[in-house]
Amino acid sequence: MAKQITRSEFEKLQKELAYLKKEGREDIAQKLEEARSHGDLSENAEYDEARNDQARLEENIAQLELELDTVEVVDDNFFEQGVVHIGSLVTLDDNGEIMKCFIGSSTDLEDTIAVSDDSPVGSALLGKKAGDIIDVTVPSGAVISMKVISTEYNKEN
Repeated sequence: MAKQITRSEFEKLQKELAYLKKEGREDIAQKLEEARSHGDLSENAEYDEARNDQARLEENIAQLELELDTVEVVDDNFFEQGVVHIGSLVTLDDNGEIMKCFIGSSTDLEDTIAVSDDSPVGSALLGKKAGDIIDVTVPSGAVISMKVISTEYNKEN
């Protein structure tokens, strides 16, 4: 099954890819040009560093392109309010510790962790409402219980 993301997440990834392809590559080209101007490339640490930066940038671009090609964009126009789904901001009570999580691949929200919808916690949360309790088996085999305090959805998340 393809990884599901909301339209806004998809658009953020597209913007990031466009930035890396344009500004990122221009920045690397400038660093390479500067390093080349220092002479002998065989003993030029600045040039080696710029080439390594270039390789990392191209790897990031390839990963983003693959992700954009393989994700499924979900239609968030039909999401039921008050129910946890991809793109929801969920407040949980984990044995008295209050935590906020975003159901999706990433978030820019402060004090909020991103929880993948295919992780044990993320998949247990899907379809839940405020007041529901989820039981999740973590990799160590222990079962943890968390209570959904609230859930909200904003297409801009």
